[in-house]
Amino acid sequence: MKHAPAEILREYGPFPEAGDVAGVSFDGRHVWFASVNGLNALDPENGAIIGTLDVPADAGTAFDGKHLYQIAEAVIRKIDPASGDVVATIPAPGNGADSGLAWAEGSLWVGQYRSRRIHQIDPNTGAVLRSIESDRFVTGVTWVDGELWHGTWQDEASDVRRIDPRTGEVLERLDMPAGTGVSGLESDGGDRFFCGGGGSGKVRAIRRPKRADPAS
Repeated sequence: MKHAPAEILREYGPFPEAGDVAGVSFDGRHVWFASVNGLNALDPENGAIIGTLDVPADAGTAFDGKHLYQIAEAVIRKIDPASGDVVATIPAPGNGADSGLAWAEGSLWVGQYRSRRIHQIDPNTGAVLRSIESDRFVTGVTWVDGELWHGTWQDEASDVRRIDPRTGEVLERLDMPAGTGVSGLESDGGDRFFCGGGGSGKVRAIRRPKRADPAS
């Protein structure tokens, strides 16, 4: 297993009007983060919140290219980001014990915090298609370039790890600095992960490790 300290590239916030940061997603332009005041759109270039959707938002957030998905309590809401309208609702697999949320391969991927699992679910019905076990509490979840990553936060220690999506084996780990945690996780599709910072009220960008060139 590869193991290294996480490299923090930038910190955003804290944002007093938002409070604690939960789920995090990225729509190609804005970082969306969940908090007590709803879903906030953050400009990652200037660090400003440019809008907020008034929807319940206490856990994971995802974006499928058109709609946002947001966990709150025991449901996942599908949201039009332009209007803030909820266009569909499905049950969350953890029935209120859910954490991270990601979109990949036509499915939603839902973290369950204390159950230490990631579920692949049908985005139309909420039916669980398969489950992956972890060995630590699961927070944020993201897919990038066919890689499954998730955050952990347990016993005052937090990391971001790449796992084998078939077996749950940890393949790579980035340890967050002492005193920082990952409550939500999303890739920008490039060299950054955006991490929710929980009670710090911050969003952090950390460096995604480069993959070795297989031809080298």
